Amino acid sequence: MDTEADYVYSEDCPSRTVLDVLANKWSLYILGLLRRHGRPLRFTELRRRIEGVTQKSLTQALRNLERDGLVSRTIYPTIPPRVEYALTELGVEAGTLTAAIADWSRTNATRIHTARSAYDNRLTQSM
Repeated sequence: MDTEADYVYSEDCPSRTVLDVLANKWSLYILGLLRRHGRPLRFTELRRRIEGVTQKSLTQALRNLERDGLVSRTIYPTIPPRVEYALTELGVEAGTLTAAIADWSRTNATRIHTARSAYDNRLTQSM
């Protein structure tokens, strides 16, 4: 690699595994939702609010976020057990980044959809 900053692109860079978790679309939605609500949410609340996520995908994303210290999981000894997920201090920091991505996406969605249509039209016309 050319510079220290380029190391992030190397397979040996430890940050790649962190980026893999953060780049997961469900992780982005989970972090954003927990940040937006500012309180712990139950699994069913998360699943209901994140349209399109499967139980399996949500479970895996939450496990990865918990493993990386971005989300805490609290189990309450009730019948049935109540489980809540909340952002950790590290998760709040990551949530700031995901909120910036969400804001940018909302601001530029129309421009991106326009670019996609133009690209698709060019592709169709060249066939």
